Amino acid sequence: MRYKLANPGTYCMFISIVRPKVSIHHMTKNLTKNLKTGLYFLLVFQLTFFLAFSCKHEEENNNNNKAHYVIPDSIMKTILVDTVKKRELVNSITLTGQVDFNQDNVVRIYPMISGNIQDIKVVLGDYVHEGQLLGVVKSMEMAGYSNDLINAETNLNVAQKNLDKTKDMLQSGLASVADSLSAEAAFQQAKSELNRVNRVLKINGGNTSGELEVKAPISGFLVEKNVNNNTTIRADNGNNLFTISNLKNVWIWANVYESNISNIHLGDQVDVSTLSYPGRNFPGKVDKIMNVLDPSNKVMKVRVVLDNPDYILKPQMFASVTVVNREHRQCLSISSHALIFDHSQYYVLIYSSRSDVRITPVQLIGSYGDKAYLLSGVKEGDHVISSQAILIYDALNS
Repeated sequence: MRYKLANPGTYCMFISIVRPKVSIHHMTKNLTKNLKTGLYFLLVFQLTFFLAFSCKHEEENNNNNKAHYVIPDSIMKTILVDTVKKRELVNSITLTGQVDFNQDNVVRIYPMISGNIQDIKVVLGDYVHEGQLLGVVKSMEMAGYSNDLINAETNLNVAQKNLDKTKDMLQSGLASVADSLSAEAAFQQAKSELNRVNRVLKINGGNTSGELEVKAPISGFLVEKNVNNNTTIRADNGNNLFTISNLKNVWIWANVYESNISNIHLGDQVDVSTLSYPGRNFPGKVDKIMNVLDPSNKVMKVRVVLDNPDYILKPQMFASVTVVNREHRQCLSISSHALIFDHSQYYVLIYSSRSDVRITPVQLIGSYGDKAYLLSGVKEGDHVISSQAILIYDALNS
């Protein structure tokens, strides 16, 4: 529907007034909407910036706290500082082993005759001297040997007299040469029999009273004793009466698993330690390699010979045998007490001053004794803390 005005000019003015009012309303509405959106994004940006700044500030505070850790006086007095140096690389393999007698210096005494043993003079563990009486065996066999000795001596005397008599008769023509030769043969046989009886008697102790005296053939410790007084023994039993060992040196038998066989060589230097003497090492070397595997536990045995002048190493002791291999090349080394193992990684504390201590990861090659050998992480001349390291490490990480 079209409206007409009496005055056309009034129509144009009406149009010109109404249209601006409609445009301003639209503009105001759009501006309000844009302002709200802008304020929303501004608030989000300010919140994000505030959170990021807070986290960064907290991290900087933590780093500053760690960086400014100062070793207390009480700990500073007790710490030791080691210098990183280049040394010859030494690798080691640790084997399990056991102390044993030196079988070359062990004597087992077996019964030579049957009888009853009495008057045992020693107990297990005694030190005996060569020729010392250990016990006495009363035996019918010994009585028989004594009787054989008397008979042999008598027969020799008779043969001697017959020979002399035959020689006299030969000179007088009353005996022939054949008689003389027969008398000479009888004399030699009697003499030989006497020698045999004396040798048998000597082997059995040489006692002519019908008793066998059991004596120590060498000086050493009585390490086995299988008889007591009034025990009946038999020569065919096969059990030894006593065992004597000279413990001035002992054998160590070490077990080498298949994976380590290629690393063991004849003459390798070793350090032996035992539970009885913690902290004490006994130096030796690989003396013999048994080139077969034990069928029961699938290990190869190696032998180490050790001097034992104080008799402190006892047979059947368990031993730990560390085989030393020198690779004749230089690498960085520190005290093994400086190493810290945490989260599957080795660390050391590099010391510059009491207020400047840094945690540094290192790559370990191996260790021997009180030395650790490193591939990376430090350089020659660095100072590392080698005592109270774990305490300081925890303080730096707290």
